[in-house]
Amino acid sequence: MTTWPGYQPLKRTLLATLTGQVLEIGAGKGANLPLLPPAIDWIGLEPNPRARRTLSQAVAAAPGTGARRVLDAHAESIPLPSASIDVVLSTAVLCSVDNVSAVLAEIRRVLRPGGRFVFLEHVAAPPGSALRRVQRMIAPITRVVDRGCDPGRDLAPEIEAAFAGVDLTHYTAPGLLKIPFIAGTAHR
Repeated sequence: MTTWPGYQPLKRTLLATLTGQVLEIGAGKGANLPLLPPAIDWIGLEPNPRARRTLSQAVAAAPGTGARRVLDAHAESIPLPSASIDVVLSTAVLCSVDNVSAVLAEIRRVLRPGGRFVFLEHVAAPPGSALRRVQRMIAPITRVVDRGCDPGRDLAPEIEAAFAGVDLTHYTAPGLLKIPFIAGTAHR
């Protein structure tokens, strides 16, 4: 377990590594836009109509010299050609998708050879822990009130099974709940 640098600093560090054609799945309302390197070409995938409207406005105001566009689609079926993206970005999204395996397969499909999947995700607490039991208890509620979020998903093994080269770090956020996170890069 590595020392938690804080969510925003960790996210800034990961986003600073983005280059080329970048697809952000679950782009939401555009919280990551101000942190993106200015020269990248960015595509934001967002299935929620209300978030997509706000995202489109944020894209219009976003700094940078790279192209920016928004797509209406779910990550389980990305409407882009195979091997067309340099980097896929996911920040606190995989907890909410309908089918993690399908999303990871789509990410692999759209990544160019040598492309990277960059992620920062909250994950399930260790098996048998009190927090894991709490995550499972509240999952039916969070799925309804937090856009489908299942806080008890164990994403690290799924990412490691989907990609050959994975470099990830486990973190625990400070505070009462000590929420576990993973962050890293997987290579196609």
